[in-house]
Amino acid sequence: MYTIDLSGQVALVTGSSRGIGAVIASRLAAAGASVAINYRSNAAAADAVIDEIRAAGGEALRVPGDVSDENAAEAVVKTTADRLGRLDILVNNAGVNRDRLMLRMTAADWDEVITVNLRGTFLATRFAIPLMLRQRYGRIVNISSVVGLTGNPGQANYAASKAGQIGFTKAMAREVASRSITVNAVAPGFIEVGEEGGMTAGMTDDQRGQVLSRIPAGHFGTAEDVASAVLYLTSAGASYVNGQTLTIDGGLTA
Repeated sequence: MYTIDLSGQVALVTGSSRGIGAVIASRLAAAGASVAINYRSNAAAADAVIDEIRAAGGEALRVPGDVSDENAAEAVVKTTADRLGRLDILVNNAGVNRDRLMLRMTAADWDEVITVNLRGTFLATRFAIPLMLRQRYGRIVNISSVVGLTGNPGQANYAASKAGQIGFTKAMAREVASRSITVNAVAPGFIEVGEEGGMTAGMTDDQRGQVLSRIPAGHFGTAEDVASAVLYLTSAGASYVNGQTLTIDGGLTA
C-alpha cells in the first residue's frame, strides 16, 4: 500500500478556514505536515479547523492575512516560516467568485475576482519561492478549476482567473524545476462541499440532473477527492510531475 509521509514538512494553505481548503489542510496534517491555516476574516472558522487538526494529533498554526495584498502576503509567508521553521509546501487555494453575465458584470466584479484568485496566487508564490530556492526543495499546488479549461456562461471573470493560474503554473514550473521545486495545478469540477455546497450550491433538481448527465462518473465530487490529488502532488512520489493540471471532475472534460 502506498502511503504518503510529510513528517517534518511545513505547509501553507491559503484560504483554508473552510471548504476545500480546510479539507486539504487537514489531509496534509494527517500525513504529518505542520500546517499554517490562512484566512482573511473568519477567525472562528480557522480555529475550528486548527482544533480538529490538533485533536487528531497534528500541528497547525493560525495565520491571518489577505494574500491578495502584497504586504499581507509577505507577512503570511514570513510568519509561517518563522513560527514553523521552514516552508516546503504552498497550496494556493484562496479564491472568490462574483458570477454575472457579461452584460451585467461590473469592473468591480472583474477586479475582485482577478485580484483575489490570480494576484493572490502570484503574491503568495512570489514570497514563498526564495525560501524554497534556498532549501532546494518545494511543492506548489494551485487550485484552479475546470472552468479555466472550458469556460462557463456567467463566469468570464472566474474563468479568466483560473485559466491564468494554469498559465502561471506552467511558467513557474519551468523557472524552478532545477531546484527540485514542482509547481502543479488541480482543476476541480463540480464538487459538493458540505453545507457550503461548492459549485453545486443553489442548483435546482433539474439543473443537478442536467449537470450529472454530462459527468461520466454519474456523481459529483467531494472535497476529499480534491485533497487526495493535492496530497499526491505534494509527495515525494510526484517529484517528476511538474507544470501539470490534474482535473478532478469525474470525466467531465475527458
